[in-house]
Amino acid sequence: MSDPHLPYTIEIARQEDLPAIVDIYNASIPARLATADTEPVTVESRQAWFDEHVPDRRPLWVLWQEGQIAGWASLQTFYGRPAYNGTVELSVYVHNDYQGKGIGSKLVSYAIEQAPSLHIHTLLGFVFAHNDPSLKLLRKFGFEDWGHLPRVAILDDVERHLAIVGKRIESK
Repeated sequence: MSDPHLPYTIEIARQEDLPAIVDIYNASIPARLATADTEPVTVESRQAWFDEHVPDRRPLWVLWQEGQIAGWASLQTFYGRPAYNGTVELSVYVHNDYQGKGIGSKLVSYAIEQAPSLHIHTLLGFVFAHNDPSLKLLRKFGFEDWGHLPRVAILDDVERHLAIVGKRIESK
């Protein structure tokens, strides 16, 4: 198992990283906590999503530790209208073998640190309300409850609520 004190690097994802990114994402599906996808996705189906991530505006980062991708974080455009350009959705996924080892914290901290240079003033998280680990992680970094959408998803015949959390980023 991973030691949280081991060296790591965070870098912009490359095309050759996409299979590992997809594997980490797909591994999260069975738990019904982190995604509304109910079946595994393919690398091919995620290519357009990957291509939308532009390093200087909407990056997709991978965190490497022990020679493998231990997790990833992405910033995605919110709502698609110009007035919202400074607001993004933050997504963080951690490889099952690295969960509980501080990888998520490293990725959230990095996203917050990078936000001003990307002209981002607001980070949003859309998290299932029953996903306590993700909500705890984001709240640790000052994300606050900004909204609640009751019973908007159905996972395995169970209606689920969506929590919207947000954090304002102050310019340096």
